Amino acid sequence: MKVLQINAVGGISSTGRICFELADYLNNNGHEGYIAYSTGYHYYKGYKIGNKFDTKVHGLLSRIFGTQAYFSKGATRKLLNYISNLKPDIVHLHNLHSNYINLKLLLSYLAENDIPTVITLHDCWFYTGKCTHYTLDNCYKWQTGCGKCPGLKLDNPSWFFDRTKKMLRDKKTLLERIPRLAVIGISDWITNEARKSFLASAKILTRIYNWIDTDVFKPVDGTSLKKKLGIIDKWVILGVASRWSNRKGLNKFIELSGIIPPEMKIVLVGGISNKIKLPQNIIHIPEIHDLSELVEYYSMADVFVHCSREEAFGKTIAEALSCGTPAIVFNSTACPEVIGPGCGLIINEYDASAILKGIAIIRKNGKPFYSSSAIKHVKKNFSPVIIFEEIVKLYKQLADYVD
Repeated sequence: MKVLQINAVGGISSTGRICFELADYLNNNGHEGYIAYSTGYHYYKGYKIGNKFDTKVHGLLSRIFGTQAYFSKGATRKLLNYISNLKPDIVHLHNLHSNYINLKLLLSYLAENDIPTVITLHDCWFYTGKCTHYTLDNCYKWQTGCGKCPGLKLDNPSWFFDRTKKMLRDKKTLLERIPRLAVIGISDWITNEARKSFLASAKILTRIYNWIDTDVFKPVDGTSLKKKLGIIDKWVILGVASRWSNRKGLNKFIELSGIIPPEMKIVLVGGISNKIKLPQNIIHIPEIHDLSELVEYYSMADVFVHCSREEAFGKTIAEALSCGTPAIVFNSTACPEVIGPGCGLIINEYDASAILKGIAIIRKNGKPFYSSSAIKHVKKNFSPVIIFEEIVKLYKQLADYVD
């Protein structure tokens, strides 16, 4: 089976690593895996879509006209020519919302050529007007038609116009035209949300969790890293994100830093704006793409705290657990699904003092109290081999589907 994945990034961040790992599995198990991506690392069976200039122009036009994925026609036509020559059995779509592709051209081509198409919902963009998430805004207009969007200035912002009603209508029209469409939700939460949308008409709509490579994400000795950071005598609270914002919980970490005792230190991994001045008891580490280095950070922490309340899955939570580090999450969206019994704590109050109470419980019990359960939970529920086999089974089912 020949599978082409399309994603904004290749090899970097969670979705880029997911594409590479799935392609590697396909290529090592009797199939052919290809990736088309806009930016990131090169893949030996890869195709680069467009260039930096094109994405900048697309981003500018998107902000001016209020529409996203309506530009990059030249880059998309070249991609379609590549697809025509490749002749994939399956096209697997991941994130298409990074100003690099023309959605109408791509989806129309897939529909007209009856190419079995799989969508993975890494966020909510495919079934909303423009939003990757909406729960914090308490906006569910995507169920009825969007418009008057409270998130107009978020994610990919629109400077002038609200085109969310048009974008939702166009997505619905284009996706419903694809004869063989499968939708993968990466958690029960987002799968159930998708069932309330037009994606419910897809031939297949199912939950398949993200996977964690436990051969990579496993406990290692973090002593040297703690020495390097100058926190060998500190109890470490870790947070990880690609890019930090208040929606990712940065403000809660800053609040938390004001009430933790002096023997504790917060370490935040991921991009943070230079305009934000962090307290002295927060150590900031830029985004890490080297997985062995990232594993060191997960392993040296005493607790992983996830302050985001909007997650389609929460891969960093599962990665921390796989490294034997207990996690604290909020009872919101998919976050609680990742936490198994004895793996950490789920808290209901979105409050720094509630986080600190959770930290006190984990500290009292000690990290070893949770480590074995956390690792077992990840191996049981997020095993790569089992999940890859589920995806390949879905590919075959979709390819063989006949109305």
